[in-house]
Amino acid sequence: MDEPAFDRYRASKLDRSELLGEKRNDLLTLPEVERYGRENFGNADYVSLYGLCPADWYSRGVRIAGRTAVECTRDRLADLIGRDIASLANRAPCSVPLAVDLFAGSANTLFWIKHHVRTARAVGFERDDTVFALTEANLRLAGADVELLHDSYDTGLATLEMPAEGLVVMFVAPPWGRALSAESGLDLRATTPPVAQVLEFCGQTLGSRPALFAVQVFERVEQDSLAEVTAQLQWWRLMIYDLDAAGHNHGVLVGTLNWSPV
Repeated sequence: MDEPAFDRYRASKLDRSELLGEKRNDLLTLPEVERYGRENFGNADYVSLYGLCPADWYSRGVRIAGRTAVECTRDRLADLIGRDIASLANRAPCSVPLAVDLFAGSANTLFWIKHHVRTARAVGFERDDTVFALTEANLRLAGADVELLHDSYDTGLATLEMPAEGLVVMFVAPPWGRALSAESGLDLRATTPPVAQVLEFCGQTLGSRPALFAVQVFERVEQDSLAEVTAQLQWWRLMIYDLDAAGHNHGVLVGTLNWSPV
């Protein structure tokens, strides 16, 4: 590479727009994964998955596409979400035989939910061909006890065998896409599909079964969209994790259906 070209390479930032654009389905090299974390979050190990830092998961053969580096819920955040779900599930009057991630992606959040909740079965749905193939292989390489089904959340959930009794945990994190705005924050009506629509379908499918929902959110949530979602829950609580000094913190909205922890 000549010096001017090298200078342009160093000046460009490997950011969200590039990884969701031209490198969306490209397999990232370890230097690219670490560069994304370092340049955007000041941490080369930012994209840690399945309890492993990038160098460790990469050495095992785990590979991710550009979009997954952006969209995945990294270990530090997924661990906290899993802990809070488990804390709430422990207040239910029954055990948790099933945990479901409706939009699995890397399935890292489901990995941590199963770790903390210790449910008998953890199932994730992923309809994208590329992401499914990569994640299925990655879970096997990481030794994760998680089932990944190549299906959309609606058709998959409609045919999934539900336990006769017990609490069902559901993690809801549809792709944000343009739902996240620098001005207004996260609009839960603009995810793909809208979160309220997902919860409505889940409620119809679950019937009278007790359920615990966990919706991944941003530190700023458009209030009307939040109201649409919480209106479908019997009880709810919003928690934001202080993980990013730059003010790009994520969190989780936890809520219940057909039972209340209070």
